[in-house]
Amino acid sequence: MTTSQDLGRVHIVGIGGAGMSGIARIMVAQGVTVSGSDAKDSRRMQALRAVGVDARVGHDASLVTDIDTLVVSTAIPTGNVERMAAREHGIRELSRADALAAVMAGSRGVAVAGTHGKTTTTSMLTVALQHCGVDPSFAIGSELNESGSNAHLGSGDVFVVEADESDGAFLVLEPIAGIVTNVEADHLDHWGTLAAIEQAFLDFATGIRDRDGFLTVCVDDAGGARLALRAREAGVDVRTYGESQEADYRLSDARLTDTGWAFDTVHNGVRLGEISLAVPGKHNALNALAAFVVGLGLDYPAADLREGLEAFTGTRRRFDFKGQVNDIRVFDDYAHHPTEIEATLRAAREVVGSGRLVVAFQGHHYYRTALFVDEFGAALGLADEVVVLEVYAPGETPIPGASGQTMAANIPLPAEQVVFEPSWSAVAGHLAARARPGDIIMTLGAGDIGMIGVEVLEQLRAGAVAT
Repeated sequence: MTTSQDLGRVHIVGIGGAGMSGIARIMVAQGVTVSGSDAKDSRRMQALRAVGVDARVGHDASLVTDIDTLVVSTAIPTGNVERMAAREHGIRELSRADALAAVMAGSRGVAVAGTHGKTTTTSMLTVALQHCGVDPSFAIGSELNESGSNAHLGSGDVFVVEADESDGAFLVLEPIAGIVTNVEADHLDHWGTLAAIEQAFLDFATGIRDRDGFLTVCVDDAGGARLALRAREAGVDVRTYGESQEADYRLSDARLTDTGWAFDTVHNGVRLGEISLAVPGKHNALNALAAFVVGLGLDYPAADLREGLEAFTGTRRRFDFKGQVNDIRVFDDYAHHPTEIEATLRAAREVVGSGRLVVAFQGHHYYRTALFVDEFGAALGLADEVVVLEVYAPGETPIPGASGQTMAANIPLPAEQVVFEPSWSAVAGHLAARARPGDIIMTLGAGDIGMIGVEVLEQLRAGAVAT
């Protein structure tokens, strides 16, 4: 098994990304000399420089002449000047997944997979384990509110990682425990069909079986239920969770509280104690239950796990509170699939009370927009006012009909409550002008829409508020 110590001097292309920056941070903590480049500067780049990473803005062939290993993601084209220079010099190239596997080598890995909910569930499990007196290593797709970091090299032997299925990267990892939150059709640009995705998750499960580990699966999700059945037939130790009566660990007595959701867990007829969350959304009760089940499977005390889950306050870009002006609250969320949007907006309904939801959405990738254009419309119809941006798909060839304008036309709200706005800079003004005191403004999407919240707050302070 390759370890980070085997890699020599490492250069990471696209080092400012969520996954790559986390790998870089852990490598540095493991004593590896790390450099990297990205197209633009960012707070992640600045944070990496603070821990000793030579993080450069812009790509240059000269940056790879004195390295031993180049790390790239599938987002970096083969024609990237640094990749071409590394090939010319015979420098080893690793994928992001291979690099992550190297930093995890020798640890008890816990991989959190699924079409949705990976980041929050990984984060919840990390915080829960920390409250058990464990110092786990972790690599997450977003920053924990508690620590402000998306990665950490802990002193314990557990390594919790968000396992990405988008390009098959989760199949490279070698965890002894895993979570699958759900299995749906997504990332079809890589997988092609739902059947191929389902087979990949089964391969993930059987890999855990071969390491004598266990898999935790949500059976409330149809894809998860199919996976649990197939995995058990293949000899995998499967522990299911959900509200379903068939679940091994059943979510019971779920109720909305002032801060989020509270629930008990029933296992073999025994109640394991109420958990009261500080984050909204019933979907997060299921995410917390998944973390709880895995923590129990790793033999940590139920009381400490409950305490940690109750202390969890969220992650960046997951129902992320940006500020409040004139009794209008502004949130941002990474939701970019119809299922995620629906869950996020239902959670927002719990929070907004008698107020309205004023939402801006930016689609991500033309293929996903084309595949789910009707579903996007239905999910966004849960809001009261919607501003739709053009699809965020840099470098991709447009697909006819897969546009923000088409998506806006499919939202089942009165025409005056929906607007397609192709100009990114005009979106904040639309949102501020449509909001009233008591409302929530929410930006949704995986692209650069997350930067709009600050501008919305400035517009609100300037007085662009409806009456």
